[in-house]
Amino acid sequence: MAERSPTAPPPSFVWTRRIVLTLLTVFALLPVYVMLSSSLKPLRDVSGAFRWIPEHVTFRPYADIWRTIPLGRYFENSIIVASAATGLSVVVAVFAAYAVSRYRFRGRRVFTVTVLSTQMFPGILFLLPLFLLYVGIGNATGIALYGSRAGLILTYLTFSLPFSIWMLVGYFDAIPRGLDEAALVDGCGPLGALFRVIVPASLPGIVAVAIYAFMTAWSEVLFASVMTNDTTRTLAVGLRAYATETDVYWNQVMAASLVVSVPVVAGFLLLQRYLVAGLTAGAVK
Repeated sequence: MAERSPTAPPPSFVWTRRIVLTLLTVFALLPVYVMLSSSLKPLRDVSGAFRWIPEHVTFRPYADIWRTIPLGRYFENSIIVASAATGLSVVVAVFAAYAVSRYRFRGRRVFTVTVLSTQMFPGILFLLPLFLLYVGIGNATGIALYGSRAGLILTYLTFSLPFSIWMLVGYFDAIPRGLDEAALVDGCGPLGALFRVIVPASLPGIVAVAIYAFMTAWSEVLFASVMTNDTTRTLAVGLRAYATETDVYWNQVMAASLVVSVPVVAGFLLLQRYLVAGLTAGAVK
């Protein structure tokens, strides 16, 4: 029998860890199984008593989800809004974080505190002011922000930008300033040093910011339900259209929920290592 290493954890700890991780895995995957099994049942089976193993398996709900409601249009709106909000958030956060990290200017501390303080307030407090602001701008200038994708993109930008700036500031602070100085000696200006040195070195942090901004915009419900109309409605709000005055198509709701979660889950799995590295480095200065 092989001797146990002095640095190895005791057997009780190993078995406790296995049991806890198993329970957490079951707890996390159980709702997914319920969604999957319900999406493969006819509506009459879903409306009745729940069965862990479907008695009648059908893939028709996955075809009906595109006809019951304009799911394709909602999918397009979510992709456009979330991608645009993510791109703008990353660009603005990179420039703002670089200025805060590398330059000392009057009001720098006030700016940082102000950016972070916006995260203390619940989002619902900004709903009515933004609504009145968008309507007022539309009446005064003719620029339709209320009920448009552009208005929703700007709204989500205000949500993700404070945290994005804060996290990138911590990441940029961890990059040695000698890299900037070396780039300046080689003939780069401040922007050249940013794009040729700082941005490549901080790619994990930038990816983490992009994932955070995209997930925030993709799953937001409150502002999307108020700031959109039938044409610009996003997935998070559009899924409730499966509930009519007479019935709720639960099997189609489950099928649509699984389908629309594929882009986010796939992107998260592909970029998970960047997210972990970015959050870890951005949290430690």
